Amino acid sequence: MLASYACASFRHPWRAVLVGMVVLAAMLAAIGVIGSSFDSQREIPSTESGDGFDILEAHFEEFGSGLTGSIVFEAEAGARDPRVEAAMSALFEDVRALDDVTLVSPYEPQGFRLVSSAGNAPGTIAYAPITLDPSVDDNESGDIGAEIRALIDDAGLNDTPGLRVEIGGNALAGFDPPEAETIGLAFAIVVLILALGSVVAMGTTVFVAVLGVGAGIGLMILLTNVVQIPDLAPTLGLMIGLGAGIDYALFIVTRYRESRGQGLDAESAAVVALDTAGRSVVFAGMTVVISLLGLSFIGVKFIAGVGLVASVTVAMVVIGSITLLPAVLSLLGDRIDVTRWRGIAVAGLVAVALLGVGFGFRPLLVGLPIALVVAVLGSIRTRRNPLRRPLAPPAPKPLRQTLWYRLSRTVQNRPWSFAIGGAALLLLLASPVLDLRLGFSDEGNLAEDTSARQAYDLLAEGFGPGANGPVLIVAEVDGPADLEVLNRLSGDLNQAPGVAFASPPRPSSDGAAALLLVQPATAPQDVETEALVNALRDEVVPSAVAGSTLRPLVTGAVAADIDFSDYLGGRLIVFFLAVLTLSFLLLMMVFRSLVVPLKAVIMNMLSIGAAYGVMVMVFQWGWGGWLIGVDSGPIEPFIPMMLFAVVFGLSMDYEVFLLSRIKEEYDRTGDPVNSVADGLAVTARVITAAAAIMVVVFLSFVLEDDRVPKVFGLGLATAVFIDATFVRMLIVPSTMELLGARNWWLPGWLDRLLPNLSIEGTRQPAETDG
Repeated sequence: MLASYACASFRHPWRAVLVGMVVLAAMLAAIGVIGSSFDSQREIPSTESGDGFDILEAHFEEFGSGLTGSIVFEAEAGARDPRVEAAMSALFEDVRALDDVTLVSPYEPQGFRLVSSAGNAPGTIAYAPITLDPSVDDNESGDIGAEIRALIDDAGLNDTPGLRVEIGGNALAGFDPPEAETIGLAFAIVVLILALGSVVAMGTTVFVAVLGVGAGIGLMILLTNVVQIPDLAPTLGLMIGLGAGIDYALFIVTRYRESRGQGLDAESAAVVALDTAGRSVVFAGMTVVISLLGLSFIGVKFIAGVGLVASVTVAMVVIGSITLLPAVLSLLGDRIDVTRWRGIAVAGLVAVALLGVGFGFRPLLVGLPIALVVAVLGSIRTRRNPLRRPLAPPAPKPLRQTLWYRLSRTVQNRPWSFAIGGAALLLLLASPVLDLRLGFSDEGNLAEDTSARQAYDLLAEGFGPGANGPVLIVAEVDGPADLEVLNRLSGDLNQAPGVAFASPPRPSSDGAAALLLVQPATAPQDVETEALVNALRDEVVPSAVAGSTLRPLVTGAVAADIDFSDYLGGRLIVFFLAVLTLSFLLLMMVFRSLVVPLKAVIMNMLSIGAAYGVMVMVFQWGWGGWLIGVDSGPIEPFIPMMLFAVVFGLSMDYEVFLLSRIKEEYDRTGDPVNSVADGLAVTARVITAAAAIMVVVFLSFVLEDDRVPKVFGLGLATAVFIDATFVRMLIVPSTMELLGARNWWLPGWLDRLLPNLSIEGTRQPAETDG
């Protein structure tokens, strides 16, 4: 099938390109008309916090389940100074006038605790909590935040001496599109030129990858109107799609040029490339997509949405690689192997400009106009134009004289030492996973120059760290007797360890419910706060209401985050086993072996475990966190699950590409020893380049301001680096040597039962009518 696709696309390149452009244009037009609707609400079924939010929505409008934020201000003259009160009250009225906004002013009777009375700034810091209507999505909340910022600026409040106003809450901060991926693209340009020896081949690889990622992100934006997709999804989709897209296109282009070097004509080489490397790309992409779609079985729309977006992006880059790439190769012809000095200069200048975008250093953008000038000068056809002079291609080295072949044979000569040593090192890196703590980091991890972080610091200074994450206790009541029980509960709460203060019960306007606000003594992300919530539920609340019919519920954002973490933590093992089992079965069908897929699963678990360990060391323990601008905190509960899905799928890429070539050599020669070294040597250059690109693309995301992209970027980069070094160079050759021909053992009865999913294809072009 892939050979037919390749033939049709190669023979009718403009038709294939036109179809791709029409699809992309239609998608962009639909986005312009429909727009997007991101939603980061974390709803989980059957939890105490969820039941509590139902009561809040029914009886307390200002404490509903919508997105939240705050307006925090500091006044040297005091928050209750008449001039300060007049200015801030006017602002609060303007904010209340906005659609879908509920605000509690510190100057209202119910806001008496919203002005600091102790701590380092008594009476000078105050805040107004904001709750948005549950129908407001992430895009709309960011727009509301921008409107509030405009109201503050128009009133000139931050220009008033002695007054400082900040907007708290990520929801009101809005979403900034990532720019760090351009750093990865800049590095990819350089590595691809070195690996391929051709600027045109580099450009082809990047063009197809970027087009596929663009289509994936466009489709994702449209899907936000149909399913719940959080605002972090575009960043993750871009990160995964860009890395995978460049890898997939690189493998196919490399196999195409290899076939051309063996004397095949362009069309036949394209057919061979799609029928061999293309099969591996489809299988690798299918593994990634299956792993990501497995997130939908967790039962949380938030998680399922992210998995859907990432899988759609990967699927689009796969489709682009096997349909559009042959057309581009046809249009380029022999030029794909020609590199002129103008191409080197233009590529280098474009890379410099991309670095300028990624690092925010605008002077480097001058590289773009200079690149345009160089391209124009290089197009002038004169015999003495140095920019048009082609570079001599590097002389190929015999396969068994390469460094990679010699390395493989060295490892194979001492297999036990390298197998045990490599596994021990990965287990050591993975050991911090035993201390993994799931939870949500708070806004104290944001960049210090953001308004949300400054609002967080002001609240902590004026009210204590727990003010950034109060706990709510809500109950439906029936008469004064129930209120008396809640009064007793308030007294017990104020005596409980870890509680800064607890308010008296506040009845709802309809008298059918009552609410207590509990402020922990510690920050929302602290382990002590989690222990407090559990103690309230297990000990304090049950003890205070014993003998009554009341059922107070511990809820609020902090409690909901803890419930969310517990829910996902309880499903990690089941999800891991499901993905591992499915991947094992797929690899068994592809490689017709029981041993190879079992080793692949074990080795990928080692690399994933090591990536988790590094993640814990940096983000939870804080080792070296200052280098990337993060403080220590818990690991977001959805990250291990999503990292597992992504990393396991991506790590299978190199396993598939490497083992498919080893299997190809073994089937051709029957030599279990040299087939390993030959397969490693023939794939080494392209896998090393692909891994280097992916590592830098992922690492570039640690430069983003948000913590979540940093965690994903470092985790993915670590796993890919380990796969491409310790696993591929040490563990694979050593274990393959130890097992010899037994690597490819499969019982006959099982071989007859399994469907054949061959990804080796054929080394010669098949006859096709296109």
